[in-house]
Amino acid sequence: MSFEPIENYGVIGNMCSIALVGINGSIDFLCYPNFDSPTVFAALLDDERGGSFQIQPQLKERRVRQLYLPETNILLTRFLADQGVAELTDYMPIGTDGKQPNEIVRTVAVIRGEIDFKMKCRPRFNYAMCEHTVKVEDQCAIFSPAGGACPPPLALYSTVALREESGDAASDFRLRAGEKATFVFGAVRAQGQQPEMDFIEERFHETARFWRTWIAKSKYKGRWREMVNRSALMLKLLISREHGSLIAAPTFSLPEEIGGVRNWDYRYTWLRDAAFTLYALIRLGFVDEAEGFIAWLKGRLSDDAERGPLQVMYGIDGRQKLDELTLDHLKGYEHSRPVRIGNAAYQQLQLDIYGELMDAVYLANKYGDAVSYAGWQGVQRILGWLEKNWQRPDEGIWEVRGGAREFIHSRLMCWVAFDRALRLAQKRSLSAPFGEWLRTRDAIREDIYTNFWDEELQSFVQSKGTKDLDASVLLMPLMRFISPVDPMWRSTMEAIEARLVDDTLVCRYKASTHVDGIPGGEGSFTACSFWYIECLARAGELEKAQLLFEKLLGYANHLGLYSEQIGRSGQHLGNFPQAFTHLALISAATYLDRVLSGKDDSVWR
Repeated sequence: MSFEPIENYGVIGNMCSIALVGINGSIDFLCYPNFDSPTVFAALLDDERGGSFQIQPQLKERRVRQLYLPETNILLTRFLADQGVAELTDYMPIGTDGKQPNEIVRTVAVIRGEIDFKMKCRPRFNYAMCEHTVKVEDQCAIFSPAGGACPPPLALYSTVALREESGDAASDFRLRAGEKATFVFGAVRAQGQQPEMDFIEERFHETARFWRTWIAKSKYKGRWREMVNRSALMLKLLISREHGSLIAAPTFSLPEEIGGVRNWDYRYTWLRDAAFTLYALIRLGFVDEAEGFIAWLKGRLSDDAERGPLQVMYGIDGRQKLDELTLDHLKGYEHSRPVRIGNAAYQQLQLDIYGELMDAVYLANKYGDAVSYAGWQGVQRILGWLEKNWQRPDEGIWEVRGGAREFIHSRLMCWVAFDRALRLAQKRSLSAPFGEWLRTRDAIREDIYTNFWDEELQSFVQSKGTKDLDASVLLMPLMRFISPVDPMWRSTMEAIEARLVDDTLVCRYKASTHVDGIPGGEGSFTACSFWYIECLARAGELEKAQLLFEKLLGYANHLGLYSEQIGRSGQHLGNFPQAFTHLALISAATYLDRVLSGKDDSVWR
């Protein structure tokens, strides 16, 4: 085996866990039973040790096409050759009663010809650290991890005969046109209970119906609708059905530079995703998901973290400890090491999260239920702490590991925190220390204009006392801190274009040990590219914004999915697919469509 490019994968899921399916018919990544559980398949990070689930048609000179069934998260991989055509359908069932089993269904069918197939299921439990035994009985294989601390056993059920092969389950079978074989991988059923293979067709239709019914709630009818809907469907996969929280990405340790050390675990919930998630979902009309996320956020208002009332990220269930470890037995994607699980950034001070939280609370109140008395008390307590701490150096939005500094984005979002709290208190007639909040908001504004503006560069800079530029300033007009046509903003855009922009691709900053304390470089940051396009549109440069947007859509993979970053040759880098990127895509698309249609009725409010 060798490593598939990151962009050669699609994802399937059931809002509990997600699997990555390659265009070669191999499932190379699965954390089970939850998003942040240990891996069962991790060939994506170690093609020898990691484990995979392969179904391979034995076709010479085959061509492969992969697509989602329209308006669903059901993946279809088509293998085309002179001697025949085969189709592999992958999905994780979703029952409308909420009782669906947590499993993967793979059905392979022959459309034309007579084709031989090879199937091999190679689970490797607990990040490939746990040995296992396998027991095969005709059409069922049960994989039992060894040792007390290992996860429970898993099973593979099949409509074709299975055999044991070096501790794995394998099968060689032949299908003619019109015939199909089905494999179901998941928890072990009760004694004598096989999955209802006769009802697989029904479960397939129920799952398709679930996704189509869900996406039909989207109110978006504008340009690039297919890409916007695909982004929404992908985001839905990343939202925990149980908790309502949203993970940043389903993978860990996919590198930001091939062979580099910038490899992080994104299977957690970042508070900063809150405002962007709510904005995107509310824009499209998905109120239930927004309300579920707000309910999860309310649980954090009463938490206390080590460095302040809130912490940067949490487990999907709200847990606070996310200890960072390295898996030294895995060689990493394209030998990019270390392979990390957990994320030590949960202990960092990142003051911007308070602004993002307040923006989320403000949006939830604007479009959903009013904040409760207890919730508002929590808000006041948090702002009371921020009033005393907004000037502190921190690690910032990009979670640098080179020491705390005073970052412009943290300052900006502290301003947002007080601005949104004041607006909300006035609109809802809530009691608040208006005088103190006004003074603090205005002091932060003055601080940004005085201490983060560089006369020589004619630009706002990344942190106080430096000349480094940072694409996070692109959020300044989007957060309505500065007018998109303000001369200071126009010259900042020019400086960013000169130093951080390459056509439609935008680097978040010039990565170096000096800037962020981490060796090596990285690709362009795709969310920043979408922010840049939205800034252009808001400044009236519609023709340029539209062209760059179309170009940026061209960097999506064949299914319309994006990883975190894009490398020099257009390859995807970083964890995949990434929520932040798709949230920024939805925001840019909806705004650009509105202004191109002459419907920009937004007012500064």
